[in-house]
Amino acid sequence: MKFQISKNIDWKSFWKSTLLKLFIIAIITSLYVYFTASKNLFIVVLNKPLLWILILLFYSIFSVYPQELLYRNYFFKRYKDLFKNEKMFLLINAFLFSLAHLLFKNILVLILTFIGGLLFAYTYNKTKSTFLVSVEHSIYGCWLFTVGMGNMLGFPS
Repeated sequence: MKFQISKNIDWKSFWKSTLLKLFIIAIITSLYVYFTASKNLFIVVLNKPLLWILILLFYSIFSVYPQELLYRNYFFKRYKDLFKNEKMFLLINAFLFSLAHLLFKNILVLILTFIGGLLFAYTYNKTKSTFLVSVEHSIYGCWLFTVGMGNMLGFPS
């Protein structure tokens, strides 16, 4: 498999959609952290900025990209033809993505990965780009750590 970024990506549409979703995610998660664990709000950014940068880089490269290769690229190529109902296919993809996070033994992780899985499945289905869905996944995942949800989700902090 060769790494290649398509030349006909609609970057404007991608960024508009991704930033709108990030804005909504940022509001909801900021309020969640504020009301459930306010001492954690932006704790790593403020107290351990080097750790924050390292986690963002390692998470994006060594966690997000491999997950997207498997759960979007491979899964869509291998199983899409088995489903007549596209919405059911995207739902199952999100469900399986969430189940892959069972090892965290954390219901919040399962809920967030299911929601993320829906977003990522939709993006991949629309763009057919592992690169774009990896960028989107990285942005949202890095935000969760940035806002202070690292402890809640099993990240070191």
